[in-house]
Amino acid sequence: MNQRELGHSGLTVSELGLGCMSLPDDLQESKLIIDAALDAGINFFDTADLYDGGKNEELVGYALKNRREDIILATKVGNRLNPDGDGWTWDPTKRHIVSAVKDSLRRLGTDYIDLYQLHGGTMEDNAEETIEAFESLKKEGLIRHYGISSIRPTVIKRFLDGSSAVSVMMQYSLLDRRPEEWLPMIQERGASVIARGALAKGLLTDEGLARARKMDGFLDYDSTSLQQTIASLSTVSADLHAIAIAFALQDETVATALIGARTKEQLQDSIIAYQKPVDAQMMEAAIQHVRANKYQEHRL
Repeated sequence: MNQRELGHSGLTVSELGLGCMSLPDDLQESKLIIDAALDAGINFFDTADLYDGGKNEELVGYALKNRREDIILATKVGNRLNPDGDGWTWDPTKRHIVSAVKDSLRRLGTDYIDLYQLHGGTMEDNAEETIEAFESLKKEGLIRHYGISSIRPTVIKRFLDGSSAVSVMMQYSLLDRRPEEWLPMIQERGASVIARGALAKGLLTDEGLARARKMDGFLDYDSTSLQQTIASLSTVSADLHAIAIAFALQDETVATALIGARTKEQLQDSIIAYQKPVDAQMMEAAIQHVRANKYQEHRL
């Protein structure tokens, strides 16, 4: 599998990464999926302390405990679980970050994190304090690099301008092209995009139309326009899955596209789709079909 550098970090990540949030809550089943990802050349694994109250980090740590030197491990911080276990509170303070990293390290079974990411952000945050926390963890050797997961351009710009962050995680797909407006700014600041949601909750796969029929809508698509768009896209190629992955990776600012998998078979479907060639004509046709349906929707 091809690899790309993550920002100017010197870390090279596989073009497909495994988003671990969807892993099943079973150690052995999760390990089967992660082993299959490793066998396919995937070396980037992303989790968060928030996922399943920290249990997801434990699953990932268990599955990767003998392969630590082979992988780039990423997790996130900023959402503090409430003491009663019911919900969480946004907390980007230095005090919380330098405490939470120790819990993540313990759950992951490692003594360092390759990429530690702020799991959100608002313009009301004390960004200088948050960045200071990440920089201090770098100096201690507890993390190698850091980034932010956000879709708010003002938050992203402020974070990148005031830090040595190497990445921005954001939702990006054929059905959600909002990040394209911000890609030049991110690239100019020496960071890369980690694209999540490239398959748009499975809408951009072979099961897309069936899934669309069960959904009330997606982002600014209502149920009807969503079904029309997916049906239109399906006329471009029989393999919408391959187009979706190729689309997410076509801009050089994107270092890796995250895929999720609840089963080994789902993972293998995405790997097969990644390996299929998608020519420029097919890609342009897909983009035009989305654009045409958007235009039609707005006219109505």
